[in-house]
Amino acid sequence: MTFPPQVPGPAADLDLVGPWMTRQRWFANKGARPRLEEIGRWELAPEPGVRFVTHLLIDHAAGGATLYQVPLSYRDEPLVDVAPIGRRGLAWVYDAPRDNDYVAALLRMLEHGSAASGAGASALGERNPASVPFDADSPSLHSRVLSGEQSNTSIIVEWPGTGSIPVICKLFRALHHGENPDVELQGALAAAGSTAVPRAVGAIVAEWPDSGRADGRARGHLAFAQEFLPGAADAWRLALESASAGEDFTEPARRLGVTTATVHAMLARALPTREATASDIAETLDQMRRRLDAALREVPELEAHRAALEETLALASASRWPEQQRIHGDLHLGQVLDVPGRGWFVVDFEGEPLRPMAERSQLDSPLRDVAGMLRSFDYVAGALGVTAGVDAREWARASRLAFAEGYGEASGTNLAECRAVLDAFEADKALYEAVYEVRNRPEWLAIPVAAIERISARVPG
Repeated sequence: MTFPPQVPGPAADLDLVGPWMTRQRWFANKGARPRLEEIGRWELAPEPGVRFVTHLLIDHAAGGATLYQVPLSYRDEPLVDVAPIGRRGLAWVYDAPRDNDYVAALLRMLEHGSAASGAGASALGERNPASVPFDADSPSLHSRVLSGEQSNTSIIVEWPGTGSIPVICKLFRALHHGENPDVELQGALAAAGSTAVPRAVGAIVAEWPDSGRADGRARGHLAFAQEFLPGAADAWRLALESASAGEDFTEPARRLGVTTATVHAMLARALPTREATASDIAETLDQMRRRLDAALREVPELEAHRAALEETLALASASRWPEQQRIHGDLHLGQVLDVPGRGWFVVDFEGEPLRPMAERSQLDSPLRDVAGMLRSFDYVAGALGVTAGVDAREWARASRLAFAEGYGEASGTNLAECRAVLDAFEADKALYEAVYEVRNRPEWLAIPVAAIERISARVPG
């Protein structure tokens, strides 16, 4: 590829940016003082009085280095109704995704397949030729950052009064070498004609220095744009409302099981699969054992269940596993949308953000996704118990059963015969949740602990 002349833009003011980063939801090492190093940057089409610079910053804090994408807007004049990060000299500095002009420049890069390069790094837009139409140069373009994001920044872009289909552009904040599963899997599903994922618009790819790689360079996705689905309601909110009101959710849960099975089937047709080998099973269970040991160190109250959890993994080892394939990787109710007239849509195929990219891109068991959704129904009941004192355990039991029935019918998988393997995946997910809760919401720790107690109680003897 041919890049334009280098326009690196100003280096990041780490004393300014560091404290701001620690307050962002996508910053992983919360509560720690960042040790930042800039390894690359580039600038998008500077305009009079404004510069849009993407900084690649490594945080070398304890626990391992994490690379972040931090796009900033530098303006001679302040923006209206947008809080600045601070000042650098005479310039006002902003989180660029909240700057409408930056979003337009980013979409132009994607729309025209243009490139940018700078100090050590470069980026390129890739448009999906079959995507929804949009006009990044339109003066009616309006953008807003979606609230509630945990690990990325999603920007909704609309063209009021034009009839254009709105777009949602997700910026991946933590960067990794390799294809991001969110881009790869949704692209494969869309190309296969799936009606359970939004239409893909395109992506932005980049390369940057990486001393840990043989050629000294890493390559990966920076952003992914797709059709936005206005009027859609996320399944988590719908489930909370249903459980809070004591309403029956079994039919939506059953349909969600069918949708999950359909997505798995399309991924299995579009991408490689293989029988689960003894090596696959051993590797997965070894990862689970390592996470078990780590969780027991952080959540000592789980020590009483160590023997039962180890036996759960042993039973899974002796069981038959379904075929390995590409999966969602972090499936829960918050990753599903109910679109009026179109049914359930599955989104966010990025996998667990804290798992290494290479691990998230491997073939895996579809039972990991099934376990994730079963845990999510439990979390609805648990959240209501913690925040509102509502006992929704029967609601969760019925919804879990309906989801499993829908999945089993549509996939042809007898989940009862996979009980030991499914228990292992559900226990693994609950241990992940327990570590998260003890670090972030100790008052919610009882939710995953209850699941671990239930799974432990099923172990013979």
